[in-house]
Amino acid sequence: MWERFTARAGRSAPTALDPLLRREIRRSFNAASHDEEHFPSTIDPRILHVQVLLKFFGNLTDKSVLDVGCGKGRFARVLLEENSGVKVSGLDISEEMLACVPAGIYRVAGMMTELPFAASAFDCVYATESLEHAVEIDRAVAEMCRVLKPGGKLVIIDKNAEHWGRFKTPAWERWFERRELEKLLERDCSSVRSEFLSYWEDVAPDGLFLVWFAQK
Repeated sequence: MWERFTARAGRSAPTALDPLLRREIRRSFNAASHDEEHFPSTIDPRILHVQVLLKFFGNLTDKSVLDVGCGKGRFARVLLEENSGVKVSGLDISEEMLACVPAGIYRVAGMMTELPFAASAFDCVYATESLEHAVEIDRAVAEMCRVLKPGGKLVIIDKNAEHWGRFKTPAWERWFERRELEKLLERDCSSVRSEFLSYWEDVAPDGLFLVWFAQK
């Protein structure tokens, strides 16, 4: 059985998503669904993690959006509230997390590495602090690009590997170097860039969070 939490010192995260590890990740997030303090259902729409999505995606009227690893749908909720006519889908490994997703968002249980959608199904795709749990990172990024329409936009927000060790993390979790994800996205996307990200507009980034922007 995988340890619930581990420090990074002297270890590498697993790279294969075998059935045992899938069950452990699902069990972990099903349990976390009851922890509203650390896994909240809502998010302040002023936080830059939300604002970068709204700004980069632009007007989403009559467009289809996929939240990959949506948790309780806190980001999807804002996109739905801010855009009339948008079609938002939320995918998560945890059925209990999905049970907290608000009405109006199409909920799908599944894996980031095996997205149950047709190719070119979405105008916009995003993953906010969820790719770090995908284990098979290369495959998960490829899947997000696969379901994105030509010309569609993709955003990944996650933690910087240079700051690993600031928090306790599950044994499977990975953080990323800036160029690492740029290279993966460049395989399928014509435009890729990244930048450091803070929570608030008036607070300078401390290097913990990165945001990757891509267009297919």
